[in-house]
Amino acid sequence: MAHSDFLYPDNPKRRQEVNRLHQQLLDCLSDSFHATNKLTGVLNVHLGCRLAPIEMKRDGTIKENCDIIIQAIMKIQKELQKVDEALKDKLEPTLYRKLQDIKERETEKIAIVQKVISVILGEATSAASAVAVKLVGSNVTTGIINKLVTVLAQIGASLLGSIGVAVLGLGIDMIFRAILGAVEKTQLQAAIKSYEKHLVEFKSASEKYHNAITEVTHTVKRQMK
Repeated sequence: MAHSDFLYPDNPKRRQEVNRLHQQLLDCLSDSFHATNKLTGVLNVHLGCRLAPIEMKRDGTIKENCDIIIQAIMKIQKELQKVDEALKDKLEPTLYRKLQDIKERETEKIAIVQKVISVILGEATSAASAVAVKLVGSNVTTGIINKLVTVLAQIGASLLGSIGVAVLGLGIDMIFRAILGAVEKTQLQAAIKSYEKHLVEFKSASEKYHNAITEVTHTVKRQMK
């Protein structure tokens, strides 16, 4: 038994809990990398973007990996903003407003974008129009992406951010030592509660982000049939 266990009898249970939380965090990070690369691929193929895929930095910290995803999403948002500005410029104001109207049918929105997408991209495909509608004409999708960025930034700025990704695969004692090295022992319980809070938010944001990207790819596939 570690010396700290005499002072904090619940530490063995906390070790198990920390291990579980960190593995879930790693899973969420991995899912976010995967979803971001899937979105990058869709934009490159259908909107003519030239975005590079991203990879998890296995020897980096949680913050470094959060920052990699954030930077990739910011580049994606910059490309989507260009498309949005082009749509606003080419469409009649009433038609552009319809793209932002949540009550408007998706098929109608795709038809609207189809009118000008060839001018914007140099070619006209229903798949490209569908991507534009899903990612530019959807406040829901935009909100989901923004929420993920916010959560990633909060995690990177928290105590979690300083822990290395590689530590997550080294076992309970290594993880626990890494955390003890970053905080006072008396703060450990509060730190774990903070991890739990961030993880709950991250899991929710990551799942919604993944589902939104999956919906985009499914819509594209339907348009290509």
